[in-house]
Amino acid sequence: MNTTRPIFILLLAGTSYLAAQTTGQRLFFHLSYILVSLPLVALIWTWLNLRGLRIERAHTSLRASVGEYIRERITIHNRWWLPKLWIELHDESDLPQHEPGFVTYLAGRESTRWTTRSLCTQRGRFRLGPTRVISSDPFGLFRFSRLIPGSGELIVYPASEIIATFRLPSAERSGGASNLVRVHSVTPNVATIRDYQPGDGFNRIHWRSTARYNRLMVKEFELDPAADIYLILDLNEQAVTRIDEPALLAHERAGVPWWQRQPTIHRHASPISTEEHAVTVAASLARTLLNQNRIVGLLAWGERLEVIPAEREERQLWKMLELLAVLRATGQHTLAELLIAEGQRFGRDTTLIIITSDLDPRWLAALQHHLYRGTRAVVIFIDPQSYGGRYDPAPLLNHLIALHIDVYRLQRGDALADALRQPIVVTR
Repeated sequence: MNTTRPIFILLLAGTSYLAAQTTGQRLFFHLSYILVSLPLVALIWTWLNLRGLRIERAHTSLRASVGEYIRERITIHNRWWLPKLWIELHDESDLPQHEPGFVTYLAGRESTRWTTRSLCTQRGRFRLGPTRVISSDPFGLFRFSRLIPGSGELIVYPASEIIATFRLPSAERSGGASNLVRVHSVTPNVATIRDYQPGDGFNRIHWRSTARYNRLMVKEFELDPAADIYLILDLNEQAVTRIDEPALLAHERAGVPWWQRQPTIHRHASPISTEEHAVTVAASLARTLLNQNRIVGLLAWGERLEVIPAEREERQLWKMLELLAVLRATGQHTLAELLIAEGQRFGRDTTLIIITSDLDPRWLAALQHHLYRGTRAVVIFIDPQSYGGRYDPAPLLNHLIALHIDVYRLQRGDALADALRQPIVVTR
């Protein structure tokens, strides 16, 4: 509360009273009484403005993904018969780019509603609220506020998409090649076709064979030869490369008139660090593979070791997305340490998808150990050079290709579907 104006009013009232005593003019007496009572009336007015209010917050959803909009409706009720001439609502949520609030007038026993539409620009877990209600008197002498607790928590998942062009090498089951074990569930692997029987789902009908034989034919499935798939996300802090945002913004705006410049929140169509790029790839692959009914797990070592065992359940995707929403590349453990620590999970029936931007070749030795045991591997390398890194990753990538590992090289701005269409060959 700013006390400068009330003190000035009281000093003016004192001056008017002294003038009345000196001159005997009734006008100065009345003026001094008015000036003395003005701060008291303003104080009571401001205090009453914050009483009798009730605030309700409603959300369309407490889950969203980067690039989506969330909508929140805030309703303020005046439960008293006294009007509220000036009420300001300020939302203190920590969601980036969230609309701050609004100013309104409320008649006696009246309600008003405010709807926000905020673009989710960062993944993470964010607080909704608290809401600060601010009021003042018509003369601006006093300004009081009241804090109303928040209404929940918003989780923003990383952006993800289904990548239809991505293919995995199959892993072998224990004892040799994959066994043709028939299963009732739908898997990506079709074993044979047979005549339709009552009770078969329509999604199992093979329409080409139906047209050829002129009778309904259905597909039978076998177990997935790549039984367990583990997404291994490298969160070593030393392996992360970030672009210089101020320099990038200055470069993008160079030569562009101010009236044609895009708002700040829309200026990046792609991630601004290898960390965010890797998380986006992990989320997209999790969605793609689980959509194909694969058995998928996730390993990452940030502040602590995070393990989601490989499963095929419906809840698996949301467990992964919730974890990926809050993971940060603050880990001190290298990719090599992660591969060694969790090596007991990998066997001949496992395929590893390693997502990293680490140029240190020491993690190759740990990976080779698993390859000798029959584990299959795919490396998705986020090129740090495209984010301002100084060193060329070609020697490391050529070493991986020499080990007969499928390697995908992703650079900033690449479309995932195009970058993961086929592995790279020897680079220069």
